[in-house]
Amino acid sequence: MAEKIRAERNHTLTVDDSERLLYSQNLLTADGLKANRELSFLTNKTICADLFDVIDLLPQGVADLVVIDPPYNLTKDYNGLKFRALNQSEYLEYLRSWFPKVVSLLKPNGSLYLCGDWKCTSALQQVMEENLTVLNRITWQREKGRGALSNWKNGMEDIWFGVKNAKGYYFDVEAVKMKRKVLAPYRENGKPKDWKATDDGNVRLTYPSNFWDDISIPYWSMPENTDHPTQKPEKLLAKLILASCPEGGLVFDPFLGSGTTSVVAKKLGRNYLGVEINKEYAVWAEKRIALANANKTVQGYVDGVFWERNSLNLQKKCA
Repeated sequence: MAEKIRAERNHTLTVDDSERLLYSQNLLTADGLKANRELSFLTNKTICADLFDVIDLLPQGVADLVVIDPPYNLTKDYNGLKFRALNQSEYLEYLRSWFPKVVSLLKPNGSLYLCGDWKCTSALQQVMEENLTVLNRITWQREKGRGALSNWKNGMEDIWFGVKNAKGYYFDVEAVKMKRKVLAPYRENGKPKDWKATDDGNVRLTYPSNFWDDISIPYWSMPENTDHPTQKPEKLLAKLILASCPEGGLVFDPFLGSGTTSVVAKKLGRNYLGVEINKEYAVWAEKRIALANANKTVQGYVDGVFWERNSLNLQKKCA
C-alpha cells in the first residue's frame, strides 16, 4: 500500500507494511471468537469482523459502558466500504437490526452513549427509548467543518445518554468537572467565592452540562489524528468513560473505527473491547493502543481536570 507523503510537522498516524503485518496479528477474527468466547480472552481485544457476524457470539451483561459511533445517515466512503444514505424509516430499521443486541451486552447498571448528527438524531432517540431509559442528550460543538452557501453550517453533534436502570447506574460527576477562567470573580467577605487566583488568571471548577464547547477535532498536528473520516476526539471519549465506567471496568464499542474508544479506555485504566469491520482501521487502532503504553496523556485533560479549549498555556502552568 502506497504511503502518503506528509509534511514534517504532520503528526497524523501512519503504519508501514511491517507494522501492518505486526498489528494484524493482534486482531481477533470471527473464527477466533467462535473458538473462544470467554470474557477473559476477549478483554482488551480488537475484533476485526462485521458486527452482524459476531454480535450473537459476544457474552451478554459484561460491559459497564457502551459507546456507539455508528454510520450516520449519510453516504460516505470508509476506506473502500461505503455506507449509503437511507430514508428515515430504513435507517431506523437499520438501527433496530443491531441496537437491541448491543444493549444486551450491558451490565444491569450499565450506561450507553449513542452518537449522531442532526439528520439522524430523531431515529437515534427513538431506538434509545425503545431499549433504554434516556437520561439526557449531550450536544457538542464540532467547530471544524465546511461552510454552506444555502444552509446553516453544521457545527454540532449529539450524543444520547441512556441506562438500563434509572435507579441504579454508575456516574462519577467529580471525575468530569471542568476548569474554566473566571471573567467576573465574586468575593465573599473579601475572599474568592468558588474560584482560585493563579498567576495566569482566575479559575474555577464547574459541574459539566449537556453542552460541550471545549472539544477540539483532531487535526494534522495532533498525535491522536488519523485519516479516518469521522474520528472522534480523545477528550470527548475521556468524558464519557470517566463519568460512566469505573476504573477497571469494561468499555465496548461496536463501531471502533480508528480505535479512539479503546485507546482512551486504556489510558484511563479501563478495559476495552471493540469491533471494526475495516482491517486497515483496526490496524490503526492496534498501533494507537500500543502507543498508549508509553503516552497516557489526553489533550485537554490535565491533572485530573478538563480544561477549556485553547487554554494550553494555563494547563502547563497549573499541572
